[in-house]
Amino acid sequence: MKKFRGTGVAIVTPFKNDSSIDFSALGRVIQHVTDGGVNYIVVLGTTGESVVLTKEEKQALISYVTEIVDGRVPVIAGMGGNNTQEVINTIRQTDFNGIDGILSVAPYYNKPTQRGIFQHFKTIATWSPVPVIIYNVPGRTGCNISADTCLELAHSCENIIGVKEASGDLCQIMKIIRGKPENFGVISGDDLLTIPIIASGGIGVISVLANAFPAACSELVGNALKSNFKSAREIQYRYLEMTELLFAEGNPAGVKAMLSTLNICLNNLRLPLVPVSRQTMTRIQKAIEELNKG
Repeated sequence: MKKFRGTGVAIVTPFKNDSSIDFSALGRVIQHVTDGGVNYIVVLGTTGESVVLTKEEKQALISYVTEIVDGRVPVIAGMGGNNTQEVINTIRQTDFNGIDGILSVAPYYNKPTQRGIFQHFKTIATWSPVPVIIYNVPGRTGCNISADTCLELAHSCENIIGVKEASGDLCQIMKIIRGKPENFGVISGDDLLTIPIIASGGIGVISVLANAFPAACSELVGNALKSNFKSAREIQYRYLEMTELLFAEGNPAGVKAMLSTLNICLNNLRLPLVPVSRQTMTRIQKAIEELNKG
């Protein structure tokens, strides 16, 4: 887990006005976040709108990101779903050159039991040629990976090396940290909970905000990991309104509005997602102006 300690960023997938992938803008995003000091990049995550991408587009994105990153930082690819066999097929068909790990979301919609969740991830871990980080985000999947199931996976599957926890349940997260093996990492999946999760024993965050403000996010996490919570809190509070605006009308609508304001990519999303309202965009622009003044 050492290479996934610190600040990860779930990068956006920029789109042109015709809704095709804007690879030039993606290159700018990658340069922006690596210049900002992030420790690793996650492609094909929730923020990357992976659910509206074709198989061919996903493969093209992985190829492009690994080529542009060129080993400067580790790369994690999102590979998950609610059809276990289809996830395995994706793994088998993927060129893992340049990919350091996969992030696999809990199966959604099917509403599996905890035993089904365990078998799902155990099977994925068996087939994956790289380490697996499981992703618990019940607000999107309608399916919580319990602390007991997470710990069972951590202790019984050597290739499952961590969990991105976005349940918002600090009690559950602390139970995982208390009972996990030493080489298993707990990563915050929520920008607002990064400090408390690190203070509880977590190893960092996979951030949305770091798309737009990588240097600040990296500094916050670095301070927290050194137990310099006073400095970490100062950054957190400075970016508190910005973090709230990220999710005011859903992710990645908020962060794409920020990136367009920063002239990094266009403010385009694929349906059923739409850009933020004019009111929220105005608030984002004003918040960025205030940050620039500071």
